[in-house]
Amino acid sequence: MADQLVVAAVLVDDLSAPTRALAARRTRPESLAGRWELPGGKVEPGEDPVAALRRELREELEVDLEVGAELEAPGSLPGWPLTAGLVMRVWWCAVASGEAHAGEAHDALAWVDAASINDLAWLTPDLPVVDAIVARLAPAQPEEPSATLGR
Repeated sequence: MADQLVVAAVLVDDLSAPTRALAARRTRPESLAGRWELPGGKVEPGEDPVAALRRELREELEVDLEVGAELEAPGSLPGWPLTAGLVMRVWWCAVASGEAHAGEAHDALAWVDAASINDLAWLTPDLPVVDAIVARLAPAQPEEPSATLGR
């Protein structure tokens, strides 16, 4: 039996120079509740993976996507192995329209940068993907000092 394909988005603030990515905290099943993941879901039979990604993000977060490059799995793997029977393909994405909202599958969303992404309790199978994301996120720029400083 072939592996079930799952798709996920590294939803970032800027596709050309990403500094932050969106993480989603699961509500179910109970064994995964409270753990963080990339938003996405299962590809339906006969469905194009990118079409599935767009559908899942519209359903889960109420956003339409600008889809960028795929985050390639290591070596010659067809995707990121999750658990027995599940493999995930991941794309860099930005919000094309809408504003991300947590729905039924998630109770919280968080924009995280490279310095804080590992502070979250990620689903264990997602950790290699998170490491690959950290390697590509640009360091956040320090905020400009306020004009009122030094008074």
